[in-house]
Amino acid sequence: MTPTSNIGSAACVDLFDKVRFLSDPKAYPQPARAVRVIETHMSFVFLAGEKAYKLKKPVLFPFLDFSTLQAREAMCRIELRLNQRLAGNVYLDVLALTVSPAGDLAIGGAGAIVDWLVEMRRLPDDRMLDRMLSDRHIANDEIDKLSRRLGEFYRLADRSTITPCDYLERFFREQSKNRDVLTCREFALDHGRSNLILDRLDARLMADRALLEERVRASKIVDGHGDLRPEHICFLEPIIIFDCLEFNAELRQVDPFDELAFLGVECALLGAPAIGKKLVARMGELLADPAPARLVSLYGAWRAVLRARLAIAHLLDPVPRLPEKWEPLASRYLALAEKALA
Repeated sequence: MTPTSNIGSAACVDLFDKVRFLSDPKAYPQPARAVRVIETHMSFVFLAGEKAYKLKKPVLFPFLDFSTLQAREAMCRIELRLNQRLAGNVYLDVLALTVSPAGDLAIGGAGAIVDWLVEMRRLPDDRMLDRMLSDRHIANDEIDKLSRRLGEFYRLADRSTITPCDYLERFFREQSKNRDVLTCREFALDHGRSNLILDRLDARLMADRALLEERVRASKIVDGHGDLRPEHICFLEPIIIFDCLEFNAELRQVDPFDELAFLGVECALLGAPAIGKKLVARMGELLADPAPARLVSLYGAWRAVLRARLAIAHLLDPVPRLPEKWEPLASRYLALAEKALA
């Protein structure tokens, strides 16, 4: 391994030191001509040769805690376990990032552990659903393969023990947060339109309480993926679905048709609005459980508003990444919510 010089003791190794070390191709046991670094809100991913390594940021949010070394190790191990459900041959191991007494960082070295990495097999960019949608239309047989892959997953998924009351409360609690953020006057949004969409979603949640409660009573809520987006779907054989939501078990307790509505919103954002409808229809056949169209449209509107909030919330960070991106993106999500509520 190539050392990062003059780091000192384990307590002195900060996030910058770790990212700098992991950005060096010589840090890895396998050949890597270059390292591509991808930063997200909660982690860094390093694409090195045929492998990918995820380093969680030491962050603390109301919905997750990565602030301690012990918490990050636990979350790495949970991530490995959960993702082996739909990407078993991609998620390989949890590895220690160590520092020697001389201050040399290494992956899996003999020194003190300063952090943890999830080791993964690298997937081809051109087989990701988001990339495929940008390059061409997705054929019906590919949608059918994805439906069957997800249908098998949902049939075998653990049933949630969430109560109807708690399931409903989650929607209303998150909707309150949606309103707090999306009505903030400092953001460049059409606030008249935003308020109208939020009011209409409030009304739909109240009107469709019984539909939501019935899904729980009928044991339709499962321990799902939790973050089913096109960039997390790779069209290999079998289809790989990765990067599930590991840090909050409650947020993974979902109706399969809620997840499909979410995926439909993300595909619509990429210019493919028909995919969500096709997936929902096919899943109804596969699970012998067609969901009411009104429920699916509610899920779609709910997900679009939530995504608008999460987009604009990036601007609440002390130093937002890509600040020019989030207000236009939030507006596009709100337009999708408005269409779903129509």
